[in-house]
Formats: sequence, structure tokens, C-alpha cells
Amino acid sequence: MSREAEFCSDELFDHLVYRELASIERDPKLKSVLERFAEHERRHYEFWKSLAGGCGSVSMLKVRLYVLARRLLGLTFTLKFLERHESSVVEEYKAYLEKLEGPARGELERIIRDEVEHERSFLDRLAEMESLVRYLGFIALGLADSIVEITGVHAGFLGATATTLAAGVAGLIVGLSAAIAMAGAAYLQAKHGGVGEGLRPGASATATGTSYFLAVVLLALPYFLTESMLLAFTASLILAITLTVSFTIYSSVINDRDIKGEVAENLLILFGVTVASYLFGTFIGEVTGLRGLIHH
Repeated sequence: MSREAEFCSDELFDHLVYRELASIERDPKLKSVLERFAEHERRHYEFWKSLAGGCGSVSMLKVRLYVLARRLLGLTFTLKFLERHESSVVEEYKAYLEKLEGPARGELERIIRDEVEHERSFLDRLAEMESLVRYLGFIALGLADSIVEITGVHAGFLGATATTLAAGVAGLIVGLSAAIAMAGAAYLQAKHGGVGEGLRPGASATATGTSYFLAVVLLALPYFLTESMLLAFTASLILAITLTVSFTIYSSVINDRDIKGEVAENLLILFGVTVASYLFGTFIGEVTGLRGLIHH
């Protein structure tokens, strides 16, 4: 397939995604914008089709997956994920300009402006409008802190005792106390303008505390389902990794950050805290005899 045909397929895919997203959008203003972008992408597709003399096929299954992502993860995430490749595509378009003259060159310059200016500015405004995204920082704070802290608590108990019930209860007690404290801190931070404008202190506190405690409950659950400390810890650690990777990917897309780098950094912190807590718990268990005391 020629480069022009690849560009054509790419623009056709974007057109179909925008069209499908517009068809399910309930907000009249957003629906209008999505329809306008669908028309932009259709025009881009027609331009590359005229140069390529044809266009490659597009997977409708992939288009439907974007529609599903819109329903589950929000419009901001879906569009930002769709547009993540645009920076490299724009650079390729700019390089291709050297091959064109006259009206075709002018049309490609307009396409580049569409990609760089109109859609990017819309995505930034959309991120400010969507509630989940506006409070994303507080949700991230609650999740990240709870995952690292509670996994550390469980790792410490893995080294200190063989009783899963003790580890599970300890995780819940520490988690509930920390969730309340974090919610209070988030409330004060939002109230005194320590974060973005227009954020409600109550909603900020709720987002932080709720995300924190839900993660705590999920990570503690395996300790109430088995008496094997190693099995409970392994299951809890897998859940912690899954939560970390999933939310890191989500927030990286929303904030236009490098996904691989963010995931690697967060997992490194998680594993570092886990190992350090296990070693410390083992030391305390041996020195105090806690392992034998709780086990009996």
C-alpha cells in the first residue's frame, strides 16, 4: 500500500469514529462539534483518496471498540487516545508538502491546520468540561496512595505473620483511616484554591476518599477468602498491579504523557515499597515474635 493510501485509510477511520461518536452524543453542542470534525476527516479522506487513486480497508470492529470506549471511559479519553498518533502524522504531512504544488499544497496545509489547531483546542476544552477528568487528579491521588500504602501493609504482614485475617483487617483499618485523612486534605486543598479553578471541595474530598477506600477494600478482599497468606498476597498484588497499570494508562492518555514511562515508574514504586515493607515486616516479626504470637 502506498503512503498516500495509508493516509487515506487513516483519515477514513477517523471520519467513521467521529461520525459514530456524534450519532450517540446527547449533548447538542458536543454533537455539533463531533459532526463538524467528522466532516473535516471526510474531506481529508477525499483529498488523500484523490492522490492515491484508492484507499485501504477500515476495520469496523475497531471503530465499534472506540464507541465502546466512549461509553465506558468518557469522550475525552476516547478522543485523546484517537488523536495520540496525530503528532507523528502531522510531521509526515509536513514532509509530504515538499512533493506538492498549487491547490493540492494549499489543501494539505489546511488539513494540517485542522489537525493541529481546531481539534487540539477542542480536546483541551473538553477535558475542562468532563466531570471525571476535572477531578481526575483527586481520583489519581486516592488510588495511587492507597495501592502503594495498602500493598505495603500487606507485604509487611506477609513477613510478620501467617494469619490472613490479621493482614486483611489491618489493611482495612489503615485504609479507612487514611481515606478519611486524604479526603480531609483534598477538601482543604480545593477550598483554598490549591488546585484548578471551579472544583468543589465536597466533590474533591469525595473523589479522593471514595477512590482510596474502594481500592483498599478490593486489595484486602483476598485475605478474607483464603487462609493461605502467600495466595492472598499474590492475588492482592495482582489486583494492585492491574489497578496501577489501568489507571496509569487512563491518566497518561488524558494528560498527554508517555504511557510506557508512567507505567514503568509507578510499578517500580509499587514493587520497591512492597519489597521494603516485606523485609521490614520480616525483621519485626523475628525480633518481636509476632509471627508465632498471631499465628497461635
